[in-house]
Amino acid sequence: MNMFRGTGTALITPFAKDGSIDEEALRRLVNFQEENGVDVLVPCGSTGESAMMSHEEHIHVIEIVRDEAKRAKILAGAGSNCTSEAIKLSKGAEDLGADGILSISPYYVKPTQEGLYQHYKAIQDAINIPVIVYNVPGRTGTNVNTQTILRLAELDGIGGVKEASGNFSQIMEILANKPDDFEVLSGDDSLTMGLLSLGGDGVISVASNCCPGLMSKMVRAAMEGDVVTARDIHEKLLPLFSALFCESNPIPIQHAMGRMGYGNGVPRLPLTELSDKGKALLDPILDKLVLRK
Repeated sequence: MNMFRGTGTALITPFAKDGSIDEEALRRLVNFQEENGVDVLVPCGSTGESAMMSHEEHIHVIEIVRDEAKRAKILAGAGSNCTSEAIKLSKGAEDLGADGILSISPYYVKPTQEGLYQHYKAIQDAINIPVIVYNVPGRTGTNVNTQTILRLAELDGIGGVKEASGNFSQIMEILANKPDDFEVLSGDDSLTMGLLSLGGDGVISVASNCCPGLMSKMVRAAMEGDVVTARDIHEKLLPLFSALFCESNPIPIQHAMGRMGYGNGVPRLPLTELSDKGKALLDPILDKLVLRK
């Protein structure tokens, strides 16, 4: 399939001081990403705070990103722990012209592996664009295991997986046994180099919100076999990767983007502004790598 290879950004949703979506900042963010080489834009994922949006807001954010993007593919977040709601969001994204949908595995309800399979099969049966499975057990409470992912990979409408399990054994097993046209994307910035070295297809990155140029250069170098360049950038970015998870994502990246002029820097409740301790850790790294102070 190879639709979503390369560098994808899990876009934040910029908010105004009153908590509403800052459409102007979101449009500027899309342009900033494209100008710096990002291949795929991913609105309304975990980093975009989809869980704290109404259905109408969710669809509106996708609409803004689709309208503003000129080159990048749009992989729209459209997940829910309710299969019928996930289908509704997925159809809405398809109607707006998204190139594919990213669907987080159902959270809180803890489905069986068969339930996970049937959930994704129902979504792919309902739409005509690719579904990328989003496996992030640290948030959902349930791992989509290797056997289930490989079973899903046999379905025509399942285009790949965003792997954020943190389980490198699972990632290696998927890479070794997947169909050739099934994409494996890193869901963890710090593990991207390792995944690419084993034949992975790219990343859906949190850090590339604030440093899209560096992330794009690192991923491109790794995929072209320029290990030295990729490794050098990876090592430069490691402190940022770590600091962006000093508190729950997207709290730190919202702060970073607020400093860069994209929104007010604060997520929606129940998430809160980055703590003073978090700012003391993150701000010097931003000053050095991103803001160049």
